[in-house]
Amino acid sequence: MTTVVEPGLRRRRNRLRWRNTVSGWTFILPNFVGFALLTLVPIVALIYISFTNWNAFGAADWMGLKNYTRLFKDRSYRVALWNTVYYTVFHLPLTLAVSLGLALLLNRKIKAVAFFRTAAFFPYITSVVAIAIVWNLLFSPEYGPINQVLSFIGVDNPPRWTVSSDWSMPAIIIVATWREMGYYMILFLAGLQAIPRELYEAARVDGASSWGRFRNVTVPCLRPTTFFVTVMLSIESFKVFDLILVMTDGGPGQSTFVLSQMIFNKAFVENQYGYASAVSVSLFVICLAITVFQFLVNRRIER
Repeated sequence: MTTVVEPGLRRRRNRLRWRNTVSGWTFILPNFVGFALLTLVPIVALIYISFTNWNAFGAADWMGLKNYTRLFKDRSYRVALWNTVYYTVFHLPLTLAVSLGLALLLNRKIKAVAFFRTAAFFPYITSVVAIAIVWNLLFSPEYGPINQVLSFIGVDNPPRWTVSSDWSMPAIIIVATWREMGYYMILFLAGLQAIPRELYEAARVDGASSWGRFRNVTVPCLRPTTFFVTVMLSIESFKVFDLILVMTDGGPGQSTFVLSQMIFNKAFVENQYGYASAVSVSLFVICLAITVFQFLVNRRIER
């Protein structure tokens, strides 16, 4: 049986559909315009500039792939890439473990839990400059309380931390972990509080220990949150810049010189915008490749 729709009703439906479409585009169009102007256009310009020799004044001279071939011959680039990977390899699992441990601890019903959550999150919103100054004082080889405590407990030659090429990067990793653990703790807390209590009760009835409940209930249910945190931490670790710039300025020597600082120096200190853009594109490709790899691994685990 065919339903006959009156012309007036069809017109009202079309007007309603058109009104809903216009309303929807009205809400999302500013976001698309902002993305195009502030993200898409700069990315396209960055890729173009990476193939040129430009010092921010005058016309850009087309160079083709010379900036990219220069990367493989540049020792500073290899050092910066190695330092960035070194920082990421240690900073990512350490921050992941500390933030998850804090979330597990502060997800319990303890006194003043709101205060402790706030105290753990507070470093994330504190000025990086203030954090760097305070930690440089704490890491002072002669007068810092950290080395004084180490000497008190019997360490003969405590590390020289930010003035040592061997200990400067570990010092940066410690400070970065302390600063960021509160933010990722909040994400893990949200994931923990979304786990149904019935799953823990069922596991407890089945005789599962605390470790068994963590391994068989908490870890699988936290997989989406852990995946998100891992992706975000990976990208943020490869883009680390401000903390290193203020604490060590890439030193001593080039022991904490990373890709982001190399981009900054080449662009705003040496005015080599073409080469700096090539380094930026290489950093973008590295982050994209790691993110795609993490998505593929996560999809395989879910299957």
